[in-house]
Amino acid sequence: MGEEGLRVRGFRSDDLNRVMEINFECLPENYSSFFYRDLHRRFPETFLVAEEDSAIRGYIMCRIERGLSKLRNFRPVRQCHIVSIAVGGAYRRQGIATKLVLKAVRNARSEYNASECFLEVRVGNNPAIKLYEKMGFSKVKRNFGYYLDGEDAWVMALPIEENR
Repeated sequence: MGEEGLRVRGFRSDDLNRVMEINFECLPENYSSFFYRDLHRRFPETFLVAEEDSAIRGYIMCRIERGLSKLRNFRPVRQCHIVSIAVGGAYRRQGIATKLVLKAVRNARSEYNASECFLEVRVGNNPAIKLYEKMGFSKVKRNFGYYLDGEDAWVMALPIEENR
C-alpha cells in the first residue's frame, strides 16, 4: 500500500454499496441500507471510509450516545460508540483500521464533544483485541451471549483526550 495513496474521508451516499460489501465480506453482523443511511444522517463526522486509488478499503461508523462512563466511576458522559469497523481482507495489517479509529475518535471529540469511546468485540477475535489494546482501549466488561451466534463480547473503552 502506498502510504500517500490512502486517505480517510467522510462517507458519501454513493459509497453505500461498497461499504455494505465490505461489511458482508468481513463480519457476520450485517445491517440494512436504512441503518447505514440513518447513522450517516445523524453522525456524519464519525462515518468514515478509507480510500486508496479511488477504491474503498475499509470503513468505520459510530453513534454518539449519552451514557454512564465505562472508565470513570459511572459519571454521565458523551460517548462515541463504534458500531462497526471493517477492512477488506487483502488490505488488513496495513494500519487502515488504526487510521479510521483515530480519525473517528478525533471527530467525535471535536464535533460532538465525546469524552469516551467504546466498542464491542468478539472474545475470540484476538487480532482485533490486540489492535484495540495497542491503541489504548481497555476491556471493561464481558457481555455474555452478545452476538446472534451466542459468542460473548468484550466491551472495550478508551478515554478521549483533548489532543488525541
